[in-house]
Amino acid sequence: MKKLFSIILLSLAVVSQTGFGKEKELRVATDKATIRVNINSASADQLASNLKGVGLKKAQAIIDYRKEYGNFKSINELTAVKGIGEKTVAKNREKIGL
Repeated sequence: MKKLFSIILLSLAVVSQTGFGKEKELRVATDKATIRVNINSASADQLASNLKGVGLKKAQAIIDYRKEYGNFKSINELTAVKGIGEKTVAKNREKIGL
């Protein structure tokens, strides 16, 4: 019985060292990376929670710009919003939709 228990413990140690069981973690990380935020319809909370470097204040600035000038025609147009620069757009490009 002790040998069986030792074999089971050893097997679990090997599995944890080889990366088995980490599939779920990788899948979750991939799913989060593919979330796209429509900058023409997202709320301030949605923008702030899904875009890096965008808090509620910048998210509200995006919405205010959208209300004043209409929908964004390109992702690069975000740089016209006060507080949103090219670096912020670049690091969120994969997450931004129109």
